[in-house]
This record gives sequence, structure tokens and C-alpha cells, in this order.
Amino acid sequence: MSNKPPVLGIIGGGQLGSMLANAAKKLNIKTIILSDDQSAPGQKFCDKFFYSSYKDEKKINSFIDLVDIVTFEFENIPYDTLKNIEKFKPVLPIPEINKVVQNRKKEKLFLNEIGIRTTEWAFINSKNDIKKNISLLPGILKTCTSGYDGKGQFVINSLNDVKEDWCFSTDYILEKKVNLKKEISIIITRFKNGKTVIYDPIENIHQNQILKKSKIPADIESKLFQQSQKDTKNIAKNLNFVGTMCVEYFIDHQDVLLANEIAPRVHNSGHLTINAYNISQFECHIRAICNLEMITLKKIKNAEMFNIIGSEIEDYRNKSYKKNEFFFDYLKKEIKDKRKMGHLTVLMK
Repeated sequence: MSNKPPVLGIIGGGQLGSMLANAAKKLNIKTIILSDDQSAPGQKFCDKFFYSSYKDEKKINSFIDLVDIVTFEFENIPYDTLKNIEKFKPVLPIPEINKVVQNRKKEKLFLNEIGIRTTEWAFINSKNDIKKNISLLPGILKTCTSGYDGKGQFVINSLNDVKEDWCFSTDYILEKKVNLKKEISIIITRFKNGKTVIYDPIENIHQNQILKKSKIPADIESKLFQQSQKDTKNIAKNLNFVGTMCVEYFIDHQDVLLANEIAPRVHNSGHLTINAYNISQFECHIRAICNLEMITLKKIKNAEMFNIIGSEIEDYRNKSYKKNEFFFDYLKKEIKDKRKMGHLTVLMK
């Protein structure tokens, strides 16, 4: 690659795409966002914006012609779209990773095969499969594909909870419910040479299955601190990952660490890295995929981050803030119930 900064293509123009574009600007890298949302807030932060479905070949080809590298803000982009782009320009992380993490069965198999512990689970495509795995009840039935923030998930306490009119037209996994003590996430950036930078474990609190609060560092024992980072490095290596990714973990009341989900991208729980560290998860991602210098992470302060959901944003827009408080408005055009509208990061004194 020449000394001229690359032009970065970002698929998805939500808050993560916006923050990636902001981080790129700091590094003198131009960004072009392609989004299927005509009012995507990311267009306010990038150098050029394409409004397109992810299957519109003509517009995607125009996008490809203008960029040097492509990345994405969420993993549920059609695999075929990413593979088609990859024929012409590098896509990082590589699309094959999405084939694993877009499917909960494949994700669980991958984790278990490389020695990462998960909650007990089984593949389900009929009511009879649930009967065969009754030892997993009470459990959570999850669609193998799609679903986030609690979508596509059903709590099954007993066979009576399985509705007779369910047609099982899609595949599911059934996960045994965890006697949950804490939820944490680990954010790591892996570079092309295999070197990594990794943030302290982040403790997460969910409300109505949506992340409400994160704090760094997590209040956990040092052995879990070290194991969660070690497991995350192992996952990133085995995926041949380049860029920033997040692994979410459960900790049960016996202090057993269980990997829950892999997010092959920057993550909501890592927003506090913008203010708590010298280099944010977003800048780390840009540096890794654009083959720029890896900078050692230094924590400035411990921090807490609060997601601002739905109409809560109206109150936050009218508040004044202290020097250790940082308000981020995602500038979304429409306020919707359960929609992440912004966040507030508070640095600890």
C-alpha cells in the first residue's frame, strides 16, 4: 500500500458506523458509508454516503470503485454481498467469520471445538428435540440466525411453554439457563501480524434484554480477569481475526466463565473506551484494518457508561454536564421505543 491514506468503506450507518467514521477522520482517513437506511446518522460523519439495499449490485459496485478497504458495523449483512465485494477490495474482518457468528449453532460448535466453555446447549428443529433435551430446561430457545437485543428468543421453563402452533420452520438452539452472577465483555483488537491489544473486562447490566449500563473494569476476581482475556485472544487467533471484536461472557455463581456470543465488530459496551483510554476501540479497529501503527493501550480512568434508550434522549439533550461526564447523541432522526439514541460516559474520580 502506498503512503497515501486509504479510503475506507463502511457498511452500515448507525452509531457504530458514525463512530468509526469519526475515528478515521482523526487518522486522516476518508470514509464512505453504504447503508440501507436513508436517514442513517452516519452520513453526518462520513465523506460520502450511499443509500442502497445490500443487494443492489449497481450501487455496491459504485461504492467498491471509490474505496480501498471495506469494513462493517454489524454482522448481519448478507454473506454473498461481502464475498462479492471481497473479489475487488479487501473486506476486514474476513467474511468467513460472519458465517460462523451469524449462526448460533456454528458459533457454539466453534467455541467448544477450540476449548472455550459455553452453557450447555442442543440443536433444535422440532418439539420432540426439546423433549429429548429436557435436562436443559429451564432454558432459552434462540433462533440460529438473526435476533439481537432479545429478539428471536423464548424462555422455556417446561414443555408446557412450547406452543402447539409453533411450526419450527426455522432452526433453533436450546441453551440451559445460567445461574447468572455477572455478564462481562472483552474487547480486543488483532492486527494483521497477529499482535493484539486488549481492554480490561467490562461489566454489563441489561434491562429488558438491552444493554443499559457498562463499567470498566468489571468487578471480578483476577483469575476470571486473566481467563477472559486469554480465551478472547484464543478466539481471535482461531478466527484469523483482523480488527476489533467483542466476546460476551456469563459468569455463574460458581465463578465459571461461559462464552455467550461473539460480535465481530466494535461493540456497544466498548463506547466508554472513547474517554477511558488513550485509544478507543474505534481507532484501534481503523489502525488494524488499515495496517497502521499499533499503539499500546493506556487507561486514563475507570469509567461507567449508560445507554440512553428511546424518549430518554429528550431529557439528556436538555441537561448540562460536569467535566467528567461525556454525552453522545447519535442524532437518529426518529425516536423509537427500545432504540439506542445515545450514551453518557462518566469517568470515575
